[in-house]
Amino acid sequence: MPKSRTRFVFLLPVMIVCTSLLLPATDSLPRQIADDAFWKLIEDASEPNGEFPSENFVSNEAGFQMVLPALLEVTKSSPNGVYIGVGPEQNFTYAAALRSKMAFVIDIRRQNMLVHLIYKALFEMSDNRADFIARLFSRRRPEGISKNSSVAELFNAFAPIPYDTDSYQKNLEGITNLLLTKHKFGLTRQDQTNIEHVFLAFREYGPGINYNSGTVTRVGAPAPPNYADVMTATDTQGIQQSYLANEENYRFIRDMEGRNMMIPLTGDFGGTKAFRAVGQYLKDHGATVSAFYTSNVEEYLFQSSGGPVGDRNPSGTAPNFYANVAMLPLDAASTFIRSGGQGRGGLLAFMRGPSRLYSIHKTLTAIEEGRIKHYDDLFDAALQTNNP
Repeated sequence: MPKSRTRFVFLLPVMIVCTSLLLPATDSLPRQIADDAFWKLIEDASEPNGEFPSENFVSNEAGFQMVLPALLEVTKSSPNGVYIGVGPEQNFTYAAALRSKMAFVIDIRRQNMLVHLIYKALFEMSDNRADFIARLFSRRRPEGISKNSSVAELFNAFAPIPYDTDSYQKNLEGITNLLLTKHKFGLTRQDQTNIEHVFLAFREYGPGINYNSGTVTRVGAPAPPNYADVMTATDTQGIQQSYLANEENYRFIRDMEGRNMMIPLTGDFGGTKAFRAVGQYLKDHGATVSAFYTSNVEEYLFQSSGGPVGDRNPSGTAPNFYANVAMLPLDAASTFIRSGGQGRGGLLAFMRGPSRLYSIHKTLTAIEEGRIKHYDDLFDAALQTNNP
């Protein structure tokens, strides 16, 4: 991905930045959201479907766990806050580590919202990690694994197991019935077709599914990590902390999903609806954003005024995004989690290197003061906080 040098002038009113830090005194987030309210929140807060250059079935960042010890240290002054993220399954790992009260996953593609509904159904259908993995990849559960198995043992056991057509059909029907009949979510016919398309990809590629699965890639390009790689990666202390690393992490996310507290939205980071709706909801409930995982989406926003990436995402602009962030309820510990960014060490470093932590408050202040002119400025050491 080419590195953008487009320059912007950011004009965030001081009142917006300051107001985002003046938080209500009482956290009144619900413990559980009813099915109809959950779907209404998705529909009311979401924006029209947008485009992205890949289907992004799975994360391509094997190093995103490496930041977790530092992230927990930074956010310990505001535990159990609200998590915001983008993309597929890596959000479960961050929300589990933070023990978030609530999570919003905001992605420009409606398909990502549907991916999360597939996950929601599978969590509800599976009371342990092994059954969940078996359903996710349409495999029969192998012998010799238990709730005490390590995540590496689980994926090693599943690796040679071929997909099972009967399991696939049974699980697809279970997902559809749960979402449409039990929860009565208003999925369109196209949504149902897309759910089948995604679930088929997980069946076909199994635990080896990766970011490029189903796409034509350049000969000689580095292979992204696959699902098993991402789930068995470690933090800087060598500890596996993925949402499938142990039953405790799995049960935490399963419980969140069962209470409808993991909310996937279709939204443009530079749009005018999704982030503002989330910000207003959290302010109304006296909640605070503890962490915001942006991956490298900001790079796309800095390219939005032109060029091939901008042509695919013309409405997403960096100034709009930071204005949206400034409207979120924040505190001094609120933290951006950013990937290294292509162009800063190359694609391989992006996929294998650690994520980095940046103060949201310091970032907004730097924008207000005109110190953020292009994407590289976001990696200023003065904005970082407690990185590994």
